[in-house]
Amino acid sequence: MHGQKDKEVRTILAAALDGTLTKAQAERLAAIDPQLLTLALLAAAKRIAELRAKLEGPPRVDPSTPSGQRPVYTKPPAPKRKGKPGAKKGHKGTRRAKPEQIDRTEEHHAGCCPDCGCQDLTDGDRERTRTIEDICEDLRTAVTEHVIHGSWCPVCKKYVEPVVPDALPRATIGHRLVVLTAWLHYGVGVTIGQLDEILNYHLRTHLSAGGMIKAWQKLAEILERWYEQIAEEARQSAVLHADETGWRVNGQTWWLWCFATKHVCFYMIDRCRGSPALERFFIEALNGVLVTDFWAAYNALRGCVEDRQCCLAHLLRELEKVDQRNDSAAWRAFAKTLRRLIGDAIRLRKRPDFDPQRYASRIRRIDQRLMELARGAYADADASRLAKRLLKHSDELFTFLDTPGVPFDNNLAERMIRPAVILRKNSQSNRSEKGAATQAVLMSVFRTLKLRGHDPLKVIPQTLRTYLTTGKLPPLPGPAAADG
Repeated sequence: MHGQKDKEVRTILAAALDGTLTKAQAERLAAIDPQLLTLALLAAAKRIAELRAKLEGPPRVDPSTPSGQRPVYTKPPAPKRKGKPGAKKGHKGTRRAKPEQIDRTEEHHAGCCPDCGCQDLTDGDRERTRTIEDICEDLRTAVTEHVIHGSWCPVCKKYVEPVVPDALPRATIGHRLVVLTAWLHYGVGVTIGQLDEILNYHLRTHLSAGGMIKAWQKLAEILERWYEQIAEEARQSAVLHADETGWRVNGQTWWLWCFATKHVCFYMIDRCRGSPALERFFIEALNGVLVTDFWAAYNALRGCVEDRQCCLAHLLRELEKVDQRNDSAAWRAFAKTLRRLIGDAIRLRKRPDFDPQRYASRIRRIDQRLMELARGAYADADASRLAKRLLKHSDELFTFLDTPGVPFDNNLAERMIRPAVILRKNSQSNRSEKGAATQAVLMSVFRTLKLRGHDPLKVIPQTLRTYLTTGKLPPLPGPAAADG
């Protein structure tokens, strides 16, 4: 009898979830046990909420969420291209530049007409050239045997040998292979497993994972002076961008710091995200402007940084974030006023004839509007919170209006840190502190050389030869002539 009642209850609950529950079934369920009726109502409410969520579409996503962390179904379709691709009609066309060196020349004569098959062709005076660039089929490394003759030194009383500049001491692989693998891993983001496949199947050589890592660590030790020079140039820059992101070292959460300018990119992997990490980098005062987001750790630098510009793009994204959950009239009025203030400041800076002295009165008016907005009394919690932030950073929001060359956003640091985020996704960061140090050095050198218009695969091997020959590391190359 008890089992028959349980079966009856399950049938009634299933009908409640399917939407086929009748009045008689509901009364029967209440008669059996009033608590079962409560459970049935809760289950039906949950089912209704799930169906409503499916009908309303995908959930709204925070606008500050990175694109890589958003579900695919929440991303809007890509906008369609407007107009035809390519240059406008009448403009000079562009194409791939012809190679400066031609390795070989082949002659081609038509044996028959490709249309009708006629073989009675007469050579004409028409001729054209077509240049094709391709990789040779025989992709393999070159093996060189160096015969090293020892000589007796009567002063040192020992045999001495000449320096072989093509490889590091006791190494069996050359500079180009070391730098190529290091650049593919730390500069492009190729994993060690993928590098092994490239070496085995394409370059037709073999190098173990341990051998590559040891070679990269030795390379980083030699380029340590360049790494220090990059940090010094970053600290002496007039405008320095800074940003940070999460990193993993031996399974623990560390942080990757990025300090960048137009010609310098310095990475530092540290276990701390707070002000102690910044103090380890800023060993001397920055006589320039530091461009950052609103992370609280940067507030500790106010004594050793001449000026600071907080990223207005972060502030605008914060307004969009609050818009999704707060639709009160007080918040809409505050957000509208703040957006108008930021827009007026940016439009003033973008004027072709902008000069801080020429528009000093407008800049003062913008500062006054900012203080009026920051010191206002707001009943809305979000408006009050943002007003406190404006008041706290009132001297750091419109620095770009007073100092030429300072941007109103921190996009440069975000662009410089994005390759490191891709590397983090591919290689899962580092397994040891020594690996993290190697990562920071080589990423900084590769990124800085790229910013300065140099090819690391040419510059670094030549630098290693000079280092082995003279015992001194040449200075870090400056910006290429094309970059000014």
